[in-house]
Parts: sequence; C-alpha cells; structure tokens
Amino acid sequence: MANMTGPLYNLRLLDELAAKKTCIHNVHPLAKLLTTLIYLGVVVSFGKYEISNMLPYVFYPVLVFTFAELPLAPIFKRLLFVLPLIIGIGILNPIFDHHSVVLGGIVFSRGWITFFVLFIKCVLTVTVVLLLVATTGMNKLGVALRMLKVPKIFVLQLLLTYRYISALMEEVARMLRAYALRAPGQKGIRRNVWGSFAGQLILRTFDRAQRVYEAMSLRGFAGEYHTGEAAGIRFADFAYLAGWSLFFVLARVFNLPALIGSLFTGGIS
Repeated sequence: MANMTGPLYNLRLLDELAAKKTCIHNVHPLAKLLTTLIYLGVVVSFGKYEISNMLPYVFYPVLVFTFAELPLAPIFKRLLFVLPLIIGIGILNPIFDHHSVVLGGIVFSRGWITFFVLFIKCVLTVTVVLLLVATTGMNKLGVALRMLKVPKIFVLQLLLTYRYISALMEEVARMLRAYALRAPGQKGIRRNVWGSFAGQLILRTFDRAQRVYEAMSLRGFAGEYHTGEAAGIRFADFAYLAGWSLFFVLARVFNLPALIGSLFTGGIS
C-alpha cells in the first residue's frame, strides 16, 4: 500500500522553506510579489522565435536559489509535474511549422525553435512562482494580496483551498492505512471498491472541513482570514523591486547576450 508520509511532507515543505531567515526571505512580501508579477509579464511577452533574448532571465531564479539557500531537488521535483504538459503542448510545433532557418550556420526547423521558446517560458515562470511561495509563504502572500486591494473573498478562497489540500491528503493517508490493515499484503486498491473509497473520501473531508470551520468560528472567524500584519516596507524592499524591475525592462528592450557578444568580439567600438 502506498505510503502517504512522503507526499504530505512534500506538500508542507514549501511552508517550511518559507520559515527560513535569509536576505531573500526578509524582503517584504509585496516587493517579492510585484517583482514576480513583472517577471512573469515580461517573460510571457517574448515572441515565439526569441530564444537568446530570454537567457538573461535565468539570473533571477538562480540568484534567488543561491541567496535564499533553497534546496534544488524539491523545487525541481515540483517542476517535473508540469513538464509533461509543456512537452505535450509544444511537441507538435515542429510538425505544423516545418520551415527552416539558419542559426550559427546550422539549419533548424522553426517549429523546434517555437517549442524551445515555449519550454523555456514555462520552466522560468513555474520556477519563479514556486520560489515566491518557498521564500514567502501563503499567509504572507495573502497579506500582500490584500495590500494590493485584491477582494478578500478571493484571498480567502486561495488560502483555504491551499489549507484544504493538506486536510484532503491526511484523510487519504488515514483511509489508505485503514484499508491496508484490512487487506494485508494486497497491492493497491481493488477496482470494485474505487467508487465507495472515493465517496467515503469526499464525505470524510467534508465532515472534517465542517469541524475546521466550527473551530475557526469559535475562535472569532467572521469571513476574514487573519494572517497577521506584515512589517512596513523598507528602503531595501523598494531597492529590490526597482533593481530587478529595471533589469527585466532593460533585458526586454535590449538583446543583452548579443550586446555582450559584440563587446567580446569587437563588434562595438
């Protein structure tokens, strides 16, 4: 029978990483959220044939990884979940766009170029979102969203859904453990009980959600998910946002890899 300890630990790992104390973790949540939104907007704006222009945007996730002292493996494992979707969406591009172009003396199909551009975009955007959660935490992100005047109902739905996933996984773990005790040595769950298992899971998670809501109401919950107040924005937070935003815009306007290559090859006097 599958062990749910690993998935439960992996689910909560981002929250544990967000509790660390580094220079990146200490940046105000609003500054990190706005920086991430600007990064996503700029990366998505690239055309389907612009590969070299996106190379400078690798520096942001690499530096966040480094200064936040985050382990690479957990983030990479979460990234692997979306890679099949990315490949499935873009793998047909070489078939529909089979015209050839010459890059560096090598002939490429434009379909492969569009596929690699899509792949790079998805990897960069998903990575920075995971880094945002791993360096900020969902509660602080909720505070940042409320500071941006996002309606509290949307913030509440986001935070409670995120918490509900943990409750769902815990109920799955309990039911699998109970099933394993009643069917020792059996691998997996028999097909004839899949329907009843799913139905019981829905009922149990609904009952637990109701108990959680009643406990929250007894503690004063009245529609507002209180996550605490974030500290005031400092000059360093403004510098973080302004510095990265300036870099993103310059890298979008100018082809930095081409400019640097021209400097080294003497193309620019």
